[in-house]
Amino acid sequence: MIQLPNHSILRAERLTKIYRSGEEEVVVFEGLDFEIRPGERVALVGESGAGKTTLLHLLAALDTPTRGEVYFEGQKVSGFGEEERAAYRNRRIGYVWQMHYLLPEFSALENVMLPQVVGGSDFAAARMRAGEMLGEVGLGGMAHRRVGELSGGEQQRVALARALANRPALLLADEPTGNLDHRTADRVMKLLEELHRAHGLTSVLATHNLELAQRAPRTLRVSDGKLPEG
Repeated sequence: MIQLPNHSILRAERLTKIYRSGEEEVVVFEGLDFEIRPGERVALVGESGAGKTTLLHLLAALDTPTRGEVYFEGQKVSGFGEEERAAYRNRRIGYVWQMHYLLPEFSALENVMLPQVVGGSDFAAARMRAGEMLGEVGLGGMAHRRVGELSGGEQQRVALARALANRPALLLADEPTGNLDHRTADRVMKLLEELHRAHGLTSVLATHNLELAQRAPRTLRVSDGKLPEG
């Protein structure tokens, strides 16, 4: 049995998100407290609209909480300056969306190179790393194919390669199989599990599919704006 460290890589304290429209307030969730340790693979579940995507955005510093705090490796995310926040998103976090947001006119290789080049990597090194990652997800022979010519499952595998190209510590995946058929979704889930182990990741997967969630050793459930574990 793998022993996980006692310290957390991610910690949320009294995390609250409220949207305001005029005088109306919509409480997405309120007072969430949880910790995720390095090496954990966690499923974040809840019905559509429960706030799973919002929570992932807060963890990735793509949005800011109304109240409360997110800590990454003991540091307050809200305390990051602009450059620190950008580096956190680019190098420490790998993010996979349900809609992959790849550039369809670019090749698979170019899509995987992009976050590396944006992060300041040498072009040749970025190209080599992109090729390695495409090989890991089983697309080494399609590196120069335009993404728009690939199937949905292949596109999501390119998105996984892109998310891991900068060697992040944490992978956040938001309904990564939501647009895929059952067989393709199962293959992508198996690949996620393999990459988690191979890269020593900490992974948080948001899904409304309980069958897929049960494959994770730990589950966090967003329900009625709260996060009772289990």
